[in-house]
Amino acid sequence: MIFIMEMTPHRVAIITGASSGIGKACAWQLARGGYDVVLAARNESAIQNIADKISTLGVNALAVPTDVTDPQDCRNLIEETLQVFHRIDVLINNAGISMRARLIDLDLEVLHRVMDVNFWGTVYCTKYALPHILSAHGSIVGMSSISGKHGLPGRTGYAASKFAMEGFLESLRIEHLEEDLHVLVACPGFTATKIRFAALDAQGKPQGESPREEHKMMTPEAVAKAVFWAIQHRRRDLILTSEGYGVAWLSKFFPGFVDRAIYRTMAKEPDAPFGESMPKEKIPTSD
Repeated sequence: MIFIMEMTPHRVAIITGASSGIGKACAWQLARGGYDVVLAARNESAIQNIADKISTLGVNALAVPTDVTDPQDCRNLIEETLQVFHRIDVLINNAGISMRARLIDLDLEVLHRVMDVNFWGTVYCTKYALPHILSAHGSIVGMSSISGKHGLPGRTGYAASKFAMEGFLESLRIEHLEEDLHVLVACPGFTATKIRFAALDAQGKPQGESPREEHKMMTPEAVAKAVFWAIQHRRRDLILTSEGYGVAWLSKFFPGFVDRAIYRTMAKEPDAPFGESMPKEKIPTSD
């Protein structure tokens, strides 16, 4: 449900994965910046509740239940947005899912699920929104990760999905180089959101706990502010941590060094699926 509050046309932003975390924070940030916002996620009650609260800011907010792995759902998201607002200026492809397991232990269905959400969800929404964003000289945003710049052990599916997303968006940017299409690839650091709690294990079940200390991570609000700034300034890349900058730069010149540094760092996570923290029952023996 939506109530149109005024006739003056605002810019319009669609945010996928908007029921919590970075997506929710982006919806609030864009609304504060004067955008009408469209919240997309599978949890209808959650996005409707957020939309109702955002509308108190004096902008319009529309909740559209959407499963980004379903191309028809993504087409419907774009069509409903156009029916209500008649334009699309920004699409933030934020819906995402993670995983944490060694490939050797992994059910391949987990890789399919991660790619379906992170990569194909971006493709579907972008495909249907693209003509309208081109018309508005607007922005397409992909919420990536430093794992889209350099692979992370124990997260093969997640890294693959982010590499694929970045290649897709970079190619799209070049295709429309002369049409003033803004494409932003944003790479937050580890952020205190539910994505790690819902990360899939080797059998595709949510791991249920975070292997990292939440209080040391970025907040979704800090990420949203940076993304909004990058949209306003039409930046092409946004890396939000010094560690991320270091990995991206060093990988170009010293990839082997980065491999070893990442391995040592990630192996220190509690119950890491590889290295010294690997559960003893999973450590191969010579017997």
